[in-house]
Amino acid sequence: MSSVTSLVQSVDWVAVAPPTITAVVALAVLVADLFVPRHRKPLLGWCAIGGLALAALSLLPLVAGDRRTFCLTTDPGVCSYAADHFAVVVQFLVLAGALLTALLSVTAVEDHRLPAGEFWFLLLSSAAGAALLPASRDLATLVIALEVASLPAFALVGLRRADRLSSEAALKFFLSSVAATAVMLLGVSFVYAATGSLHLSRVATTLTDLPDPQLATLATAGVALTLVGFAFKTAAVPFHFWVPDTYVGAPLPIAAYLSVIGKAVGFSGLILVTVEGFPSYADVWGPAVAVLAALTMTVGNVAALRQAPERAHSAVRLLAWSSVGQAGYLLVPIAAAGYADDAAHAIGATVAYALMYAAVNLGAFGVAALVARTSPANRISDYRGLVTRRPLAALALGFFLLCLAGLPPGIIGLFAKVTVFSAAVDAGLAWLAVVMAVNVVIALYYYLQWTAVLFRTAGETAEGEVAAERRVKVGAAAGAGTGAVDDGAEGARAQAPGAAGPADLPKAKVPAPLAAAIALAAVLGIVLSGAPQLVLRFASGALL
Repeated sequence: MSSVTSLVQSVDWVAVAPPTITAVVALAVLVADLFVPRHRKPLLGWCAIGGLALAALSLLPLVAGDRRTFCLTTDPGVCSYAADHFAVVVQFLVLAGALLTALLSVTAVEDHRLPAGEFWFLLLSSAAGAALLPASRDLATLVIALEVASLPAFALVGLRRADRLSSEAALKFFLSSVAATAVMLLGVSFVYAATGSLHLSRVATTLTDLPDPQLATLATAGVALTLVGFAFKTAAVPFHFWVPDTYVGAPLPIAAYLSVIGKAVGFSGLILVTVEGFPSYADVWGPAVAVLAALTMTVGNVAALRQAPERAHSAVRLLAWSSVGQAGYLLVPIAAAGYADDAAHAIGATVAYALMYAAVNLGAFGVAALVARTSPANRISDYRGLVTRRPLAALALGFFLLCLAGLPPGIIGLFAKVTVFSAAVDAGLAWLAVVMAVNVVIALYYYLQWTAVLFRTAGETAEGEVAAERRVKVGAAAGAGTGAVDDGAEGARAQAPGAAGPADLPKAKVPAPLAAAIALAAVLGIVLSGAPQLVLRFASGALL
C-alpha cells in the first residue's frame, strides 16, 4: 500500500495555472459555440480575450518564486514542469501577444466570416501549448507542447476555406512542419538512447560523461537533429521557405500571431534544449546556431529589399521577410551562449529583444490590418499618403518601423540591438557582430523607404512608380492567357494611373478592438523607449 501511495503526488495548480486556464477557456468557447445563436457569436471573442487576460494575471503569484511540479517520486529535484523566472517571462510574452492578437482578430472574424467558435478555440489551444513550452523540463513535454502550439496554427492559416492562397499556405506550413518534427523526434530518440532519460537535467548530467564512444556519436547526432524542429519554428534559414507564402495567405491576425508567438515557442524551446539540456555539447550547437544566425539575418534582409514600393509588392510579404531577418538577430545571443562563460547573460539578451520585437511587430501588423479594410491587396503603395487619411495610424506605423530599424525615436529597438550586439562581442564572436552590423544597415533601407511612403502624398508619385505600375499591368495582361504567376502577380491588382488612388478611398470607421490593439502596442513601445532599462531588468529574470 505504501508503494502505491508513494507514486501519487499533488499537482501545483498555481504553477500550471497559465496554460491550464487558457486550455479550459478554449474548451468552454468550443462548447458555447454549440448553443450561442449566430448573432451572438461575437461574444465568444470577448470570452477568449477575457480568458487570456485571466491567464496573464495568473502569472502574478509566480513572479516571486520558483515552483515545480510533476516531479519524479524517486528524485523530487527532477521535474517535468518548472514555473521559474525564464518560464514566467516567456509565458508573459506569449499570453500578452495572444491577447493583442485576439484584439486584432475580433473584427477580422466578422469581416471574413470565419467560423467564430473554431477560430477562438484554435487560437486559445495554440496559445495554451505556447504557454506550456517554456515551463517544460523534459523532451517529451517539449515535443508535445510544440505540437499543441503548432497543430491549431495550421488550421488557423487555412481557415478561409474559399481562399486558394489560404489553403495553399496552410498546406506548405503543415508539410514543412511535419518534416521538421519527424527529424526532431529522431533526434530526441537518439538522445534518449544515449542517456536513458528525457528530463533535461538528467540528460545534461549524463552527456558530460558518456562511457562508450559510440554513445557519444549517437548523442552528437541526436543533439544536431533535435535542433532542427526548433530552428523551423524560429524560421531560421534554410527552414524559412514557408514564411512568406504562409503570412500572405493567412488571415492578418494569424500572420501576426505566427510572427511573434511562433518565434517565442521556437526560441524558448531552442534555449531549453541547448542551454539546459545540452550544455556539454556547446561545441556542436554553438557554431551551428552562429552560422544559422548569420544566414538567417542576411537572407531575410536581402529578400526584404526586393519588396519595393514602386513594384507594388505586398506589405505583409515585406513584414514576413523582415521577421526572418529579425529571427537572425534573436539567434545571435543563443549562439553566444555556446561560447560565453556566462550563458545566462546571453539568454537575457534574447528575451529582451523578443519582448521589444513582439510589441512593435504586432503593432505594425495592426496598422496593416487597418489599411487592409480599404485596400485588400495591402500593397506598400497603398500606404502612400496614409498620414493625410489616418494621421495617428501613420505615426504609429512610422514609430513601429523605426523601432524595428533601431532608429530614434524608437529607442527600444536601438537598445535591443545593442544588447544583442554586445552579447556577441562578449562571447568572442566578432565576425557575427560584423555580419549583424552590416545587416542592420541593409534593413535601414527598406524600413526607411516604407516610412517615407507614409508621408508621401498621392500627388507626389514618382514617374518610376507610375511606369512600374504600367509594366505590372501589361505583364499581368500578357500572362493572363498562360496562367503565369511571378512577383508581379500581386501587382496585377494595382490601380491604373488614372484610377482612384489610396487617398481617394473611403475612410471607414476604425473598429474599437483594432484601435485598442494598435494603441496598446504604441503605448508600450513609447514607454519602453523612454525607459529601456525596464526591458533588460525584466528579461534578467529569465535567466535559467
